[in-house]
Amino acid sequence: MPTRIDSTFDQLKKRGQKAFVAYLCGGDPDHATSVSAIDALVEAGTDILEIGVPFSDPLADGVVNQMAAQRALDGGMSLLGIYDLVAAVRAKHPDLAIVLFTYLNPVYHQGFEIFHQRAHEAGADGVLFLDLPPDEESLNQEFASAQLLQEIRLIAPTTPDERVAAIASQAKGFVYYVSREGVTGAQTSLAEGVEERVASVCAASPVPVVVGFGISSPEQARTVARVADGVVVGSAIVKVIEEFGRSPELSQRLIDFVKPLVDAVKGR
Repeated sequence: MPTRIDSTFDQLKKRGQKAFVAYLCGGDPDHATSVSAIDALVEAGTDILEIGVPFSDPLADGVVNQMAAQRALDGGMSLLGIYDLVAAVRAKHPDLAIVLFTYLNPVYHQGFEIFHQRAHEAGADGVLFLDLPPDEESLNQEFASAQLLQEIRLIAPTTPDERVAAIASQAKGFVYYVSREGVTGAQTSLAEGVEERVASVCAASPVPVVVGFGISSPEQARTVARVADGVVVGSAIVKVIEEFGRSPELSQRLIDFVKPLVDAVKGR
């Protein structure tokens, strides 16, 4: 049965457009601010929303996202709070595709099946586990039996071609291609050879391919959108929330920042 993720890509394809995917850390700096920030992202044209589950040891994240996770944790956000946040967003935006972006530890602590059930009931469509290798998942019955959320797969620039095909064949919803080695964080330029590598991954993937890590300008977004099915902007959005999260200007600041990125992805 098609999910909101599938429907979003299908509708965009019919319009000849690519997806704009926005990331923020849930609860940064608090629940109410996250809801307001998401409203602004949707108003600016976001197609798919990635909500990060704050974790105390986010090894794949750069300093901007690490600080966001700490602000959220300091504000009392938890995995249970993330379900409440998803439910609040779903009530306001019934057609928005929502993906949870999380490390395995908080999910494993609660229980894989419980997580899938609670997240699905709240209104999430997919999940991306930053630190769960596909090989490990296949060895654990608990992981394999929980299928209520579409599981998004990560592919790195160092992934061998034969493994790209294997990972993509297991993906649901879309594949997230990491455009550069290292941790998250806005960059002033794209990684060398990213267009060629993305084209290769797209050719091997039966599902759409989105590209993230470091994209922060309309020029970068436009370049990536030429070869990918979608573009992810995360750290640059989180930076705006860091700067204006306690200000009444936050919503307008997010709209002003994100709208040009959306227009670039859509080819406007």
